[in-house]
Formats: sequence, structure tokens, C-alpha cells
Amino acid sequence: MSTKKTNQRRKSVARIKRGDTVIVISGKEKGSTGKVLLVDWKNERVLVEGVNMVTKHMKPNPQNQEGGRIQKEAPLHYSNIQLYNASLERGVRFRTVKTESGEKQRICVKTSEVLG
Repeated sequence: MSTKKTNQRRKSVARIKRGDTVIVISGKEKGSTGKVLLVDWKNERVLVEGVNMVTKHMKPNPQNQEGGRIQKEAPLHYSNIQLYNASLERGVRFRTVKTESGEKQRICVKTSEVLG
């Protein structure tokens, strides 16, 4: 019985959560900020409010009587965003630290302040 190796890289742990404010660090939307609406960690994608808007052509249906062109957000790869630090007004790297009570907190690497 032979074992077959797959060329898949190991996925890291989801560190961005729904409700976080993030900034886009690469691509056509670079520099824009928004709130995370959805995290799809299986596909490594994040949906950010008001960022990466695409036009979708919809047929008339019971939910949308008129149909036509609709603007909606498209997902971004998680590597293209960073957690936004309001005091520095830019994206920052962060680390996860456990407190004495046992809960996890995300700490800004540069300023050591607690983030969202």
C-alpha cells in the first residue's frame, strides 16, 4: 500500500475575525479600510464591507423584482489585509497573548496595545 503525498501547504490558524476593522495592503483596493463581514477560512477568503465591489447582473426574481446590475462585495485573500490600528492609522502586525484569566488578546507588535 503506497501513501500519496499531496502538494498542499498547511493552512495557518484564522487570526482575523468577523467584525474586525482591516486595511487592504495590496491590489487595486490598496489603502481602503472596512469591517470584516464574513470569514471563509476553508477557501482563505475574507469579505470586507465596501471593499472590492463588483457588478453582478441579476435576472428579475421574487426577491429582486426589477433585476439589473447590483454592486456587491467580492472576497479578498486573507494575505492581502492587515488588522487596522486606529491610533497609528495604519495596518499592523499583532501577536496573540493569553492573560492571567486565560482569555486570548491580540496585541499590536509596535505599540503593545490591545486590538479589537
